[in-house]
Amino acid sequence: MLEFNASGVIIGSSLIALTWALLQFLIIARIPVQSTPSSESSSLVDNGANDEQTPARLNEIYEAIYNGAESFLRAEYAVCALFVAVFSCVIFALIAWATDWDMARAFLTSLSFVLGAVTSMASGYLGMKVAVYSNVRTTISAQQPGWTACFNTAFRAGAVMGFALCGLGILVLYITMLCFRAHYSTPEEWVYLTECLTGYGLGGSSIAMFGRVGGGIYTKAADVGADLVGKVVHGIPEDDPRNPATIADNVGDNVGDVAGMGSDLFGSFAEATAAALVIGNSIALSGGWDALVFPIIVSAFGIIVCLLCSFIATHLKPVKSEAQVEQALKLQLISTTVLMVPAVFLAADAFLPSSFDIRKTVGNDIMTLVPDEAAACVLMGAFGGLVIGLITEYYTSHTYKPVRELADSCKTGAATNMIYGIALGYKSVIIPVIVLASVIYGSFTICDMYGVSLAAIGFLSNLATGLTIDVYGPVCDNAGGIAEMAELDSYVREKTDALDAAGNTTAAIGKGFAIGSAALVSLALFGAFVTRIRALSGDTLFENGVNMLEPITFAFLIIGGMIPFAFAAMTMKSVGLAAMEMVNEVQRQFDEKPHLLDANPTERPDYDACIAISTNASLKEMIAPGAMVILTPLLTGIFFGVNAVCGLLVGSLVASVQLAISMSNSGGAWDNAKKYIEGASPDSDLRGKGSDIHKAAVVGDTVGDPFKDTSGPALNIVMKLMAVLSLVFADTFYAFNHGSGIFNLS
Repeated sequence: MLEFNASGVIIGSSLIALTWALLQFLIIARIPVQSTPSSESSSLVDNGANDEQTPARLNEIYEAIYNGAESFLRAEYAVCALFVAVFSCVIFALIAWATDWDMARAFLTSLSFVLGAVTSMASGYLGMKVAVYSNVRTTISAQQPGWTACFNTAFRAGAVMGFALCGLGILVLYITMLCFRAHYSTPEEWVYLTECLTGYGLGGSSIAMFGRVGGGIYTKAADVGADLVGKVVHGIPEDDPRNPATIADNVGDNVGDVAGMGSDLFGSFAEATAAALVIGNSIALSGGWDALVFPIIVSAFGIIVCLLCSFIATHLKPVKSEAQVEQALKLQLISTTVLMVPAVFLAADAFLPSSFDIRKTVGNDIMTLVPDEAAACVLMGAFGGLVIGLITEYYTSHTYKPVRELADSCKTGAATNMIYGIALGYKSVIIPVIVLASVIYGSFTICDMYGVSLAAIGFLSNLATGLTIDVYGPVCDNAGGIAEMAELDSYVREKTDALDAAGNTTAAIGKGFAIGSAALVSLALFGAFVTRIRALSGDTLFENGVNMLEPITFAFLIIGGMIPFAFAAMTMKSVGLAAMEMVNEVQRQFDEKPHLLDANPTERPDYDACIAISTNASLKEMIAPGAMVILTPLLTGIFFGVNAVCGLLVGSLVASVQLAISMSNSGGAWDNAKKYIEGASPDSDLRGKGSDIHKAAVVGDTVGDPFKDTSGPALNIVMKLMAVLSLVFADTFYAFNHGSGIFNLS
């Protein structure tokens, strides 16, 4: 058995990740926003553009996007801070009451909730700052000959977010555990330590909910408004500076696709780790502290693997042509997954005891496991995530048949495009669900519910790389928007569009990873909830599993299946209402200032009015969906009992994962079908930009925007947040009539 120290590996990997993120940022910062050509940066000016005006215009656009994103996140996080303050008091009061006034446990759970929320907000804010800072520098790099400079700039921007978030998340979580260990000092007490840590996941997911929903409403209200009035009605390009909504659209990319995604995946990591620690806490009795924190060690090893593989994209096999962009991003996912194989086996052999016991979730049998079995469960998750990612790519990339057929369907109008796109999304669910089912069956068979939680950790083992390619897309999208607004040469926009098209696909792959991991995390949290209720009841409840044919359980199974549809309806309608207001504002400006549509207008649109509409709408509309997701399991457990909660969680999980995959993939396919048509020549069958075929594709893309960037990706938070909240309040639910709830219907 190799001798390593868990604390050294975890803290060391976290510090390496943070240092690497800083180095990537410093490389990006070396690119100056200026027009003087050099070996490191290219001229901002081509074909006679004014040397002084172009840099000034780029800085003006950069500052407008930065100020818009900054003001929105400040306003959003002010609301979140109020929620955190109030809900931490609720957690303290309910847990203290349910545990016979165990003040230490109530306080530590509340504290971990606050730490998770603050870390999630810090992750989102950091991602926004780095993305906005890098957008304009990607535009500058796109003016250099070749593809290497602009790709590397966007890729490094993603790496700053990916490695900083992973390093920060692991470091804060582990230091919190070490501090809690001062109170719960013996292995027998560590079960309470792990239960207190569930608040960390709840805090991360709560902020992710508001970030995903609020940011998604913001970005898609602006995007839909800009597309409908700009492209469809007046035929001007997507990011034309004459469009009043274009700054709000670019701000939205940063607050929704970057900050929201960062908080979302941080929440997944925190919850997956919490679930694995709760279910596997008995390992500490035979293997000690190092064995208990094995799930965190896997994530720490993942950081090193992702760091090494990043050199493939930037140094060993740099991007030199448009065709290599998507290949480079896909190679990152494949290489990190493959290299995790020896890393996971090394971690298991080094930190797990030669054999250890786990009590089965159902029944009273004890399973004796060995390290290689735990490693196999992690790798099932890792390769399951890769397969889901590649299937997602097949259905959303215009390199493959489904998206090209979707583009062809636009020849007969928007209606056939809509029909085909929805069908494509439904069809894309089949293989990912089968993969998820196989991973669940295999990991559960080998290591029971602990195996499922390890598979969820495996899904997120290359999280740094997943976040890197997720952030890469919005950075390229913004870079193209800045090029359009600064009126740079068309070849710059063509290059950033090609980078963005690959980014759309990899973003869809990232969403597939997030949804798949959320499904496993939710199931693991559900298992932890059942395990906790068994312990509280002295095996009088759930000794033989959850009986879904119990009337109250089956009734709430149906209700749980409804929750994702209600959530999707609320968020889609919110985008629609905000988009209508945006459309009216943009059209009002065009009506009052008709010269805005001139080829060279002498006045600028009122960008701030559109930013204000998106900000106010998102802050207002994010409250109701978030409240529904948080209050539903809480009220169900208090009034109807733990059997009802079990039905609610299972129904929500089954419906959410399928709806989330279909919505995300439909939206991604519509977006890339539009880009495929835009890349066609006017003489081809698809007619290219400005044609009726293109207008039909724009309608599909507009409908797909809230599918893929608001409702779809937020659904994975629905299933995770409901599950982790139920686990945090398990003691509270049991305290009401021994788990039967106030109404005592069980």
